[in-house]
Amino acid sequence: MDLDTIERAFGFASLIIVLALVAVRLTRRLGLPSLLLFLGIGMFLGSDAVPGVEFTDTIATEQLGLAALVFILAEGGLTTRWDNVRPALGLGVALATVSVVVSIGVAGLGVHLLLGYDWRTSLLWGAVLSSTDAAAVFSVLRGVGVRRKLAAALELESGLNDAPVVIAVLLLAGTEEITWTAPLLVVYELFAGAVVGIAVGVAGAWALRRGALPAAGLYPLATIALIGGAYAGAQYAHASGFLAVYVAALVLGNSNLPHRSSTLSFAEALGWIAQIGLFVMLGIYVEAERLGQSLLIGVAIGLIVLLVARPLSVVAAALPFRLPWREQAFLSWSGLRGAVPIVLAMIPLMLGREHSVQLLDVIVVVVVIYTLLQGTSLPWVARKLGVIQGGQALELNLEAAPLEEMSAHVLQITIPPESRMHGVYLNQLRLPAPSVVSLILRAGEPVPIHPLVRLEVGDQLLVVAPERVRTATERRLRAVGRGGALANWFGEQGGTGSS
Repeated sequence: MDLDTIERAFGFASLIIVLALVAVRLTRRLGLPSLLLFLGIGMFLGSDAVPGVEFTDTIATEQLGLAALVFILAEGGLTTRWDNVRPALGLGVALATVSVVVSIGVAGLGVHLLLGYDWRTSLLWGAVLSSTDAAAVFSVLRGVGVRRKLAAALELESGLNDAPVVIAVLLLAGTEEITWTAPLLVVYELFAGAVVGIAVGVAGAWALRRGALPAAGLYPLATIALIGGAYAGAQYAHASGFLAVYVAALVLGNSNLPHRSSTLSFAEALGWIAQIGLFVMLGIYVEAERLGQSLLIGVAIGLIVLLVARPLSVVAAALPFRLPWREQAFLSWSGLRGAVPIVLAMIPLMLGREHSVQLLDVIVVVVVIYTLLQGTSLPWVARKLGVIQGGQALELNLEAAPLEEMSAHVLQITIPPESRMHGVYLNQLRLPAPSVVSLILRAGEPVPIHPLVRLEVGDQLLVVAPERVRTATERRLRAVGRGGALANWFGEQGGTGSS
């Protein structure tokens, strides 16, 4: 590699990042999933309009794609609050397991009836289509404001279901006969992957709290290294590396880590780089002019997944939990696809399976059309189904030495029109000590903090809550939002419940 090649590589990478940052800004304003523009940037760069840019190595694309998914899952696990997802653990696990099995079967049946492929090939297509995408869900869902239990279940599903889907794709894409031992192998890989993730997370958190690294910037590196080690360790043990990554990140993210804010910011940056690089790379790899041939098939198969496979799989997974039909409908519409199905489609292509090129083209069509459809309509669907919960506290990642020293979080809450927090005096919030309201913003202007300040609809509050009382603070804010100043008198404790 000569100097000219290095200069071009740096210039090309810088151009892609700048374009991606502009795309993020644009998608936030238009309400579009940013991954679609990343994919579009890659397709444009890989087209004839930009000569000299090509990437045709199938094995490298698949391996780099899997590596990017590790960073994306790591960021998702580190930023997931255990207190938030714990009430939805059963539902999330069911969506990541039972729902996957049903979705593979229904989608595979649809492919078999539509295209006439043999059952193994059809089920392989169904497996590739059955995984929801962590990057798409994390980026879109966290800005919608749906009920906490639903949001938590979807986050858990997107973080956990990659593991069983990857196992299913590898089994179906291989040439060996599938026997009765296959389900036992799947159970072992998932169980062992979870054990490895828990072990690495617990041991890593213990070591980071007691180790004295010479620089603050080394703690984020150590955390990511531990998560990467969980993936490698699980793979060497013939277990699920993706499950180990998510579980290890979840444990580490909910531990009292040194320089936690810096670690989360670093993980978020890595997650963005992984998303940008992954989608741009896939866009360059895919031959855009060939996608038109798979348009009708992609639309048809996408409809099968969206209107039949996903709803039936959600009903099967949610059956023991007796969810209202509105919540089941929202879960059905929220099965966002993204990079994961495209990366998984590379596996049969790498192994030379029949119809694998067509599978890749169809998956790209499904991802583009239905991510655009579902991602843009998700807030509207949530409002129509009545599953949005206003006035939730959102964590803000701020770099501040005092916050780090007291292990505190900054929570932001906006008082919605229906909230009974309207009219409550500040001293009536009675937040758990030592949590405090540090700022009240009204109509874009700060309001002086005083015990007799009366809160109004539309006010934005910044609350500083130490880690040990964060959950209790959020619970109190929810209680006042639903029951007003006399929430405790009316038995309102602010629990998550159906929220």
